[in-house]
Amino acid sequence: MAITDLTLVQTIKALKDKQFSNEELNQAYLNRIKRYNPELNAFFEVNESSGVIPAAVKSLISTKGLKTSAGSKIIENYKPPFNATVIENLISEGVSVIGKTNQDEFAMGSSGENSAFGSTKNPWDLKKVPGGSSSGSAAAVAADLAVFALGTDTGGSIRQPASLSGVVGLKPSYGRVSRYGAIAMASSLDQIGPFAKSVGDARLILEWISGGDKYDSNCVAEKFKIQNSKFKITDQNLKDVRVGVPEEYFGQGLDEGVKEVIEKAIKKMEELGAEIVEVSLPNTKYGVAVYYIIMASEVSSNLARFDGIRLGGPRDLFGDEPKRRIMLGTFALSSGYFEDYFIKAAKVRTLIKKDFEKAFASCDVIVGPVSPTVAWNLGEKIDDPLKMYLSDAYTIPASLAGIPGLSLPAGFSENLPVGLQILGKYMDEETVLNVGEVLEKALNIKEKPRLR
Repeated sequence: MAITDLTLVQTIKALKDKQFSNEELNQAYLNRIKRYNPELNAFFEVNESSGVIPAAVKSLISTKGLKTSAGSKIIENYKPPFNATVIENLISEGVSVIGKTNQDEFAMGSSGENSAFGSTKNPWDLKKVPGGSSSGSAAAVAADLAVFALGTDTGGSIRQPASLSGVVGLKPSYGRVSRYGAIAMASSLDQIGPFAKSVGDARLILEWISGGDKYDSNCVAEKFKIQNSKFKITDQNLKDVRVGVPEEYFGQGLDEGVKEVIEKAIKKMEELGAEIVEVSLPNTKYGVAVYYIIMASEVSSNLARFDGIRLGGPRDLFGDEPKRRIMLGTFALSSGYFEDYFIKAAKVRTLIKKDFEKAFASCDVIVGPVSPTVAWNLGEKIDDPLKMYLSDAYTIPASLAGIPGLSLPAGFSENLPVGLQILGKYMDEETVLNVGEVLEKALNIKEKPRLR
């Protein structure tokens, strides 16, 4: 097994056992980046002086002395004088930043094609998208160009690319991880989380990056730590776990091949002892509309500071998608329309949150597809924004509710990865990760992309 095949947990053990040095570890990843990144375009910038456990970091997360462009020409050469809280937390755990990853501009996109610096390619098929907006982070982990990566998830931007790229992706509960140092897109939705090679890795990374600071008032002070849950992760079954399956996630628009993979994974959970419970999330159908009003309104506010005077270059450097969302949000917030759009959307957001609360009264986790399809062809949806927006239909509701969600590789359709989404109660990442880890062991998916 090559050094770059190892998971984070395996890498830490190998370093402790002196199977290789930090220098050998980093050089192995740097060599792989040099070989494969020119074609994948997963990294904007590579840090040759990375010296400990090498992690990739989404471009919009502030890293002292490394470019933090958010995938935009408007701040192309911005190098922050400080680290985001999550980066400081990782440094204290012996992690270094091996590079900054490609992304949709200001995290606006579902495919990685909205980057001002070219599209990221999917390691499973270079003609396909890797998902977005955290496209480079997902591709970097899938192609073994980093031990793990950080991304951000506003409406699915960790879970969806994790699904399309065949890796583990975790969106923590809103407020679990400090947002300080992450360039804001939609402040009531943004959350930083990990892309990893295993669920155990995601658990460890969450423990490292979680916890409050004096900068993000929405972040809880306590760090995530393993608690006493319904079952131990050493168990090889899901006995006494109730798994909710929402009818709304299996209707029109779900690709038949994806549906088959997800249903097989749910069947496997039942074989492992889980009780399968039908639940309903009736306001799911409004999720995309509600999200694009609330998110765009917050985008309009957050990006107003990039005016070419105080911050950033000329405003005409914004790409088409940021311009589209700024205009939509400005309209929704304007006099005469605020109550008709933003206020109504906020009220329906509350209904969506209540849907989850009601469903969780009868189950411990909720499962379903992450994406309605597998990865699509580059260029296929780029000229149809609505079609692109609908690719996040299954990830958006959990973001609106602020609950945790895990994307777990569950199988393949059309020779491309399919992710199972596991959603949990607010601040109950523990149960989500425990269920994910047991299922991961049972599914035992070992396939990796075959890079040339």
